[in-house]
Amino acid sequence: MSATSPTAGALSGSSAAAADLPGAAFGVLGAISASHLINDMMQSLILAMYPILKGDFHLSFGQIGLITLTYQLTASLFQPLVGLYTDKKPTPYSLPIGMTFTLSGLLLLAFAPSFAVVLVAAALVGTGSSIFHPESSRVARMASGGRHGMAQSLFQVGGNTGSALGPLLAAAVIVPFGQRSVAWFGLAAMVGIGLLVGVSRWYATHHAAHRARAARNPPTVTLPRKKVIGAIGVLLLLIFSKYFYIAGISSFYTFYLIDKFGLSVPSAQFHLFVFLFASALGTLVGGPIGDRIGRKPVIWASILGVAPFALLLPHADLFWTTTLTIVIGLVLSSAFSAILVYAQELIPGKVGMVSGLFFGFAFGMGGLGAALLGLLADHTSIDYVYRVIAFLPLLGIVAALLPNIERPARRLKLA
Repeated sequence: MSATSPTAGALSGSSAAAADLPGAAFGVLGAISASHLINDMMQSLILAMYPILKGDFHLSFGQIGLITLTYQLTASLFQPLVGLYTDKKPTPYSLPIGMTFTLSGLLLLAFAPSFAVVLVAAALVGTGSSIFHPESSRVARMASGGRHGMAQSLFQVGGNTGSALGPLLAAAVIVPFGQRSVAWFGLAAMVGIGLLVGVSRWYATHHAAHRARAARNPPTVTLPRKKVIGAIGVLLLLIFSKYFYIAGISSFYTFYLIDKFGLSVPSAQFHLFVFLFASALGTLVGGPIGDRIGRKPVIWASILGVAPFALLLPHADLFWTTTLTIVIGLVLSSAFSAILVYAQELIPGKVGMVSGLFFGFAFGMGGLGAALLGLLADHTSIDYVYRVIAFLPLLGIVAALLPNIERPARRLKLA
């Protein structure tokens, strides 16, 4: 395990590396971001259907959390394995295969006759994610032209925008027309499969050249293995704090608004859309800022900076609840792109494994958080859950322990 570090050798080598980089392939980045939007929109339909599923199948909050846990576990357990395999043997056409799994889960969800079948559908959607994310993150890095934070932000903003659209579309289509109307969203999945076939063709013709450039510009300085492992541990703790908190907001926000403020289901889902859309906008900012000023300041500010707003949220009225969740979404979502690129630079040459590990751990923490917080809500209340999770962003203080691994010359080149 190794990592880059700012030294005179790195400074002298970075000019040659920059000269060897192609420009960013924005067409490919647009296609992979649009595919991410479709993929995550279909996933978020599960979350947006919770009030309907709860009523149709008479589910407890614990069972609602179990749906999220099933989806997130299948999404998290396979992703590092997929990434590790594709680091050794790139598999361009796995991308449309992953979307096909998601499509199958969505169609099964539309016609699920029981809670058990809902869990199987959620598992299929999660498997699709585990195949899609590591390789699509690699494509974003390949197409970045060296602006890795920008590329990851564009990739992530597609996913977050899709997650935001899910509740809005559910309110417009699924709430009035019922569970089976979910099947119509399979048309979007077919569009995504078509986009990913095109991306896969580009990937298949460019990955050899990308590897050759990486071989010509290897990292000139390494960090001790123990220091790298420690930094990865800090990053995973930050992912835990972010996604455990996000699980509490996204999985139970509609129930929180209905219970505390008496909103209707469509109105509560619109508020969930507002929060998720703010998260999408915040994602777009984190990567480019990290390219300019470094990843560590972005990581520090985006997680710890949310703490005051999270602590105020359980005590706010409806207006301030909406306002605070918008701020939380904007600030907190800027972290993941910076964390992912920082980890990829910490362990160069393992883009798939690192992407799979961090996407997988994020999904896993989200699923575990939803399940545990659902059980807590069953035994206490949704309001109590929001008071407990408000302290999680304080864990952002551990970002101070991250080593500085930035290449100043690169930042000057891109500024």
